[in-house]
Amino acid sequence: MAHLTVTAKGQVTLRRELLRHLGVQPGQQIEVTTLPGGRIEVRAVQPPGSIEAFIGHLAGRSPKVASLEEIQAAAAAGWAGEP
Repeated sequence: MAHLTVTAKGQVTLRRELLRHLGVQPGQQIEVTTLPGGRIEVRAVQPPGSIEAFIGHLAGRSPKVASLEEIQAAAAAGWAGEP
């Protein structure tokens, strides 16, 4: 269990290992929810995303052009946990 110190301004700094555990990098946000009994819950804010924003994200990064069959086979292998 980590013990944190509250500054005179009422601020708390999360230690590096806690930020790593949350998967938070500098510039990213965290969300704090108040819970009963004087408790809080801290979570990394998940960036909003959509499939529409992802489509074309990797375009032009590889000279390989895959057929629909190759894409389906790769997706099936990925879901099956195959390399």
